[in-house]
Amino acid sequence: MNRHMTKPRKYIRVIHEPSQTKIAEGPVGWGITPFEGNLYIRKKYLRTKGFKPNFMPGLCVYKFLYVWLDLELEGGDKAKDLAWLYWLPNPLFPFIWYRVGVPRAHPELQIEEFFRDTEVAGEP
Repeated sequence: MNRHMTKPRKYIRVIHEPSQTKIAEGPVGWGITPFEGNLYIRKKYLRTKGFKPNFMPGLCVYKFLYVWLDLELEGGDKAKDLAWLYWLPNPLFPFIWYRVGVPRAHPELQIEEFFRDTEVAGEP
């Protein structure tokens, strides 16, 4: 007989502070991956469709080619160069492939970490 148990799981919420726009919310791991002081967010956990490429390219010697993203806000305002997306990512880093990256230390971003109970199957 299977019983369901709850287990606390760490989540991250990212908010653009000046506009109070929720950018992302999801579980730490493959949903939102912390790496090198940044957060790489899977599309499923983005809470805005406002990220638009500004076609300013960038190159990291080991993560490869990326493009900067602006966050288009309601009312027509933009938060310039708030995020990036690797268009030609290094195959050794699958957790950054085609994910929106944001810096944890950006002055306009509020990063909240919290725990949420999730249901897991278990044996008695």
